[in-house]
Amino acid sequence: MGLPRISTREEWLRERTDLLAEEKAMTRAIDALNTRRRELPMVRVDDEYTFHGPDGDVSLADLFDGCRQLIVQHFMFDPAWDEGCQSCTAASDEMCDGLRRHLRVRDTNFVVVSRAPLDKIEAYRSAKGWTFPWYSSFGSRFNYDYHVTLDASEAPVMFNYRGPDELRAAGFEWILEGSSEQPGYSTFLRDGDDVFHTNSFFARGTEMLGGSYAFLDQTALGRQEDWEEPKGRADVVRGNTPNFAS
Repeated sequence: MGLPRISTREEWLRERTDLLAEEKAMTRAIDALNTRRRELPMVRVDDEYTFHGPDGDVSLADLFDGCRQLIVQHFMFDPAWDEGCQSCTAASDEMCDGLRRHLRVRDTNFVVVSRAPLDKIEAYRSAKGWTFPWYSSFGSRFNYDYHVTLDASEAPVMFNYRGPDELRAAGFEWILEGSSEQPGYSTFLRDGDDVFHTNSFFARGTEMLGGSYAFLDQTALGRQEDWEEPKGRADVVRGNTPNFAS
C-alpha cells in the first residue's frame, strides 16, 4: 500500500460524502463523551503543595492566577536530566501565547509543572524561547499523587488508571521498573478558597488537545507512524519509494 488510489472527482465525492456521515456520527459521539466528562464528580484537594517559580514559591491555588479553572501540563523532566522529554517538548512548542489568551478569556489558566529543579527548567525554557509559566514541583508529592512520577517506593503505581497487574497485561511492564516520568494533564476548579481536582488524562488521551496531530489526521499520509493503517504511507515520506503497480 502506497499512496491513495486515483479516482474520478465523482467517485471521490461519493466516498467523501459517505465518510462525512461517519464523521458527523463521531462528532456527536465526542460531544456526548465531553458531556460525560463534565458530569464527573470533583475531589477536594486538601494537600498543601509547594511549587517553585521564578518569582518564588507558590501554592496550587496561586497557580490559578485569579482564574476559576486551571490546566496543568505534566512535563516529563526528571531531576537527574539536563533536558526535558522530547515528546513533551514537541507539545510545548505548539503552546502559543494566543492559545493561552483564549483560555484566559474562558477564565482558565494554563501552567506547566515538572519535577526538575527550577534552575534546570529555566535554562531549558530560555533555550527554547518559551513564555508560558513553568513551575518546579521538586521536593513535593505532587507528581506522585497525580501519577506522573511512578515509583513504588514512594506511592502505589498507577498510570492511565491501570494498576501494576493491568499494566503488565497491557505490555507496559517497563513502567514498573524503578522510577519513571510520564506525560499527562490535570485540570482543577476553584470555588472560593477551595480547590478541586476535576480530571486527569494521559497517553493518547492527550491528543484531544489538538496540535499538529489533529491536522495530520486530516491528510492522506497521516501521522506517518508505523502503526497507522493503511500500511506503507510512512515509507513515502522516508524516501522508500513504494511500488504503485503492486
